[in-house]
Amino acid sequence: MLNLLFPKTCNACKSRISRREKIICVVCRHALPMVAHHKTGSTSMKDIFYGRINVEQATAILQFQKKGITQELLHNLKYRGKKEISGFFGSWLGNELSEIEAYKNIDMVIPVPLHKQKLKKRGYNQVAGFGKEIAKALGVPYRDDVLVKISKTDSQVFKQRFTRFNSEEIFSLQNSEVIKGKHILLVDDIITTGATLENCAMQLLKNTQVKISLATIAIA
Repeated sequence: MLNLLFPKTCNACKSRISRREKIICVVCRHALPMVAHHKTGSTSMKDIFYGRINVEQATAILQFQKKGITQELLHNLKYRGKKEISGFFGSWLGNELSEIEAYKNIDMVIPVPLHKQKLKKRGYNQVAGFGKEIAKALGVPYRDDVLVKISKTDSQVFKQRFTRFNSEEIFSLQNSEVIKGKHILLVDDIITTGATLENCAMQLLKNTQVKISLATIAIA
């Protein structure tokens, strides 16, 4: 009855979806621009950080295309309150990573944090569900109390490569003792230049015994 009064719709094409479908319809799911580096063996995402930081593994699920299906999904996630999209892709990726040997030694999942003002305004960190579901699938802790964003910056800032040199002004490390000797999977919704993830990783790598791997929903 509830579905008749308030029918669920696809988060990509807005068509009505059945009870068996989740988040997106079958047609849109088959149309997703997959990259899945963890399956293909591609190092293109990892190569972004060559000469910048040491990355063990790096993967994304989707390719970002302007005005495409991935953009619609991410906009629904970040700006239209559809936070369930985050967990959907986290469960998807987590199940796949749990079967891959290279990701079985992950000890902890940490999300890229939002500034507290943005978190208060949005009401949620768009990458939280993604990270929690991956952590659940891998059987490891999810910790959102290790990295803190201390500077409120416009997202455009991270499109400039030079910002990586200002990481201490943007992110701060706390509870550093919990990451000692850990292999951390750092997660975000999308990677463009890699500056945001690099800035976060630089904070985590202040502990020289830490290893870093990366996972995002999309790559631009």
